[in-house]
Amino acid sequence: MKKILVTLLFAAAFCFVAVLPASAEGYTIRIGGQDRFEVAVNVSKRGWSSSNTVILANYNAYADALAAAPLAYKYNAPILLTQPGVLTAATKAEIDRLNATSVIAVGGTASISDTVLSQVRGMGLKTQRISGSNRFEVANNIALHMGRSSKVVLAYGLNFPDALAIAPYAARNGYPILLTNTDAVPSSTKSIINQWGVSQTIIVGGEGSISKTVYNSVPNPYRIDGRNRFEVAANIADKYFRTRAQSSIATGMSFADALTGSVFAAKRNEPILLTTSTSIPKETRSSIINNGYQSFFVYGGPASVSDGVFRTLAVSVVGKKIMIDAGHGGTDPGAIGKTGNGTELKEKDLTLDISKRVQSRLTNAMSKVVMTRTGDTYPTLSERVAQANQSGADIFVSIHINSFTTSSPHGTETWWNSTYKSADSLLLAEEIQKELIRTLGTYDRGVKHGDFKVIRETTIPSVLVEVAFVSNKDDANRLADPVFRQKAADAVYRGIINYFNKK
Repeated sequence: MKKILVTLLFAAAFCFVAVLPASAEGYTIRIGGQDRFEVAVNVSKRGWSSSNTVILANYNAYADALAAAPLAYKYNAPILLTQPGVLTAATKAEIDRLNATSVIAVGGTASISDTVLSQVRGMGLKTQRISGSNRFEVANNIALHMGRSSKVVLAYGLNFPDALAIAPYAARNGYPILLTNTDAVPSSTKSIINQWGVSQTIIVGGEGSISKTVYNSVPNPYRIDGRNRFEVAANIADKYFRTRAQSSIATGMSFADALTGSVFAAKRNEPILLTTSTSIPKETRSSIINNGYQSFFVYGGPASVSDGVFRTLAVSVVGKKIMIDAGHGGTDPGAIGKTGNGTELKEKDLTLDISKRVQSRLTNAMSKVVMTRTGDTYPTLSERVAQANQSGADIFVSIHINSFTTSSPHGTETWWNSTYKSADSLLLAEEIQKELIRTLGTYDRGVKHGDFKVIRETTIPSVLVEVAFVSNKDDANRLADPVFRQKAADAVYRGIINYFNKK
């Protein structure tokens, strides 16, 4: 069942501490708050019932915190945010709740003042600062604190998206994130790479961020790039998180939510994909579709990730793999009929048209759609069954147009078979049939058990839809209308959504 836990405005709704089990699928949960401090606190509450250590970062300066996620993961610690001159009240309360015994401040006194650390010590905690004369040295000192690694990540130090997108992968593997300028690696960073005898450098970002000169100056470089920040994050997900069913989502336009979410994502072994506040970029959509991500933690409130984006992610077909079978085709025209004005209609053309319209709706909803045919070809029934059973699809829907020897039968019916996935197939048939009748207004011929090969021998939940009768003049007139065919496709799409909602 798609468990949609919509939390939009009130931080109080995020007072959970348990993490969903790794096997849970099909949820979309917003971890929000009234500001970035509360978002960080609510991420901490979601991921940690307690923690000995807390990583503390400045709420408004990303530079010192870019390399913090691997450090936080090493200590199994959340990343909390503070104002530079005073310990933020919400953060102080969360440190208390966690029963922490120590705080590691990331950055110099301009980022987190000695006054803040004094306030932390006043709570009875030990404090430690990892600082440096600039962001590059802060990252280097975090790396030295973590300890030697044969692999390092190298990210552009003057912007945040690439470093934060790679953070869950780097953190889980204990790879420090080092920072560089576009055209030259800082000498102190180069020194660490040389002293450690690094065997591979994972470079994150395109040549506009990290040049070929830098690429050629480090040991065994491997670049993960993209045309923009969204594609870089998607390519990281595609390479390192293809087998996961879940992903984190954060705005790519500011750093705080992705920063505090990065270590939580690392704990859950999932990527961070980036979005704009009002729409999901095509690169992010493609990654969701291709990798089959079905569950999401969305970091930040509606100002960061809008309610519209949240609702899009919460649709039950997101990340699902669905096979659509356009009946007949090629040398097999299927049923043939005529409209009232004598226009000839062939089943193979109608089924392909409706199937492509269903495909479009599902693809727009970020489902991965597999078609048994996309043109005027004829896969045999055995080939369709084999393709379905080998596809790894969640469901199989075969689209057909009905016919009879007389013109009187009319209406819509949906067939299922009990050989495999009986209950699921019946549920799928019921939900599609209900939507077709409600949308098309055709005569309801019901849900029926049948022995058609494509649903009898398909081992995944499967149905065969008979949209209307081409042998009936009224039905044929409807089928000839593209508006009617679009409505039929929309109804099948909604029926599929309803099916997954009830699973």
